[in-house]
Amino acid sequence: MKLLVTGSAGHLGEALVRSFRGDGHDVLGMDLVESPYTSVVGSITDPEAVRRCMAGVDAVLHSATLHKPHVVTHGMQAFIDSNITGTLILLEAAVAAGVQTLLFTSTTSVFGDAMRPAPADPAVWVTEGLLPAPRNIYGVTKLAAEGLCRLFHRKHGLNCPVLRTSRFFPEEDDDAGVRGAYADDNVKVNEYLHRRVDIEDVVSAHCCALERASTIGFDRFIVSATTPFQAGDAAELRHHAHRVVARYVPEFEAVYARLGWKMFPDIGRVYVNEKARRILGWSPRHDFRSVVQRLADGHDSRSALALQIGRKGYHERVFDDRPFPVE
Repeated sequence: MKLLVTGSAGHLGEALVRSFRGDGHDVLGMDLVESPYTSVVGSITDPEAVRRCMAGVDAVLHSATLHKPHVVTHGMQAFIDSNITGTLILLEAAVAAGVQTLLFTSTTSVFGDAMRPAPADPAVWVTEGLLPAPRNIYGVTKLAAEGLCRLFHRKHGLNCPVLRTSRFFPEEDDDAGVRGAYADDNVKVNEYLHRRVDIEDVVSAHCCALERASTIGFDRFIVSATTPFQAGDAAELRHHAHRVVARYVPEFEAVYARLGWKMFPDIGRVYVNEKARRILGWSPRHDFRSVVQRLADGHDSRSALALQIGRKGYHERVFDDRPFPVE
């Protein structure tokens, strides 16, 4: 199968190119930045460049995007150009070239304010049925691009599964309070309970969605590590998260004590991947329990693929007091 991967120099883009080439596919990587995984240096906002890349392609894996860390350093028009117009150009070129599938990598950030409960409310149980309420231009443009995918499926029959991925980036947390209170690895392992996914599982979700695209047509899926929690835990998670975690994964306490780590006192949202597992046939390998077991065995918390890719960053400049500016 010949695949076009956009954003091939990025964290997910590289992972997709590495993995699909390793599986024997003919993969063309497109990005603004040169890299060992970029075949064509060019912009998804350039219709002619996109048209040339689309020749002979069976499916597009569209991961190129401006991200949340770019919100302060890039204007709203840049987000519209990249995330909406770029997606539209790809969709139009795919239809014109007779491509069967465009798999769109979206984000759980589209839910925005819908995931921020009041202090007295239970944790938000985040499923695909939750009404999105984006908080910034990143979420707004990704949600709009999802709508374009739906439109092109309805009008042209283009298969357009949408994967709303949770956190998989290796960079430090953008919240100074979190960075000051927890070791970086501690934060990330905690997040496997409710809002993080390993890059290896993100790639496997893309593989599953690509395999089933013709039967899916258009649909949205949350891609996050499988939580151990049940919906009935939502209220207790707001004030006694440690207690809830200990019920499900009691072995974490000894591992955390050895590392000098601590659990979040409050978990306000829980991403639920049940639909992706059921419809895509996706079987994520990495969750809080498996990561804790790796730590107990003296291994790194990250998958081999995550370690291979490492950190990329989002900006050319280095900021004095934080990994990247936030709005």
